[in-house]
Amino acid sequence: MKEFKKTDPEFYQIITDFVYDEACKGNLLDKTERYMCILAGLMGVQGKAMFKVTVEKALEANVDPVIIKEVIYQATAYLGIGRTYDYLMAANEVFKEKHIALPLKSQGTTDQETRLQAGIDKQCELFGDHMRNVLPSSSPLRKTINTWLADNCFGDYYTRKGLTNAQREMITFCYIASQGGCEPQLKAHTSANFRNGNSKEKLYAVAEAIMPYIGYPRTLNAMAAIDETAENEGK
Repeated sequence: MKEFKKTDPEFYQIITDFVYDEACKGNLLDKTERYMCILAGLMGVQGKAMFKVTVEKALEANVDPVIIKEVIYQATAYLGIGRTYDYLMAANEVFKEKHIALPLKSQGTTDQETRLQAGIDKQCELFGDHMRNVLPSSSPLRKTINTWLADNCFGDYYTRKGLTNAQREMITFCYIASQGGCEPQLKAHTSANFRNGNSKEKLYAVAEAIMPYIGYPRTLNAMAAIDETAENEGK
């Protein structure tokens, strides 16, 4: 951002006053949660340069490197490796500049034999016991993708240590909201956020935290999903 101070001083003033002052005031999220959400949102909108700067700021603010890595790893399930590859590379560059030894301590809890059942169990934790029937009742054409959702999305990522269920659902909300066009999935994960302890007020704080980075239209769509889900569930 500093590069704009000389070339675009008016824009620099607007952005710094809003992003680093006004948009931070009164937000319910703590420092670590804010950085987690912002990093997740920046990957969703493919803001690589600002992502790298934000990783630096997060480390300077004593955010655990494990948390940063987990935010990137889990994003792959929602954004795809085609998008997260560059962000993992960027984070590793910053870690090396900060003399953080890689690889970090392992956070995995599953292997090829246990990941499917562990993933199904995690789906039930997050969404309810009805998820146990999804795979057995899948049509032949959906069986492969539903297996991958269980063993890869949830068995490989959500079972990892380093983040709680509530934190993982919070950043998932950010991945989905920031890329846009995924409102059905956004509503489903809004419900999972409620189920795992993130209130309507907290999700509004999440949406406000990422708004300066993803823009107003996608933020308003995210808030509409929060409102609709909350109304349907009596929150």
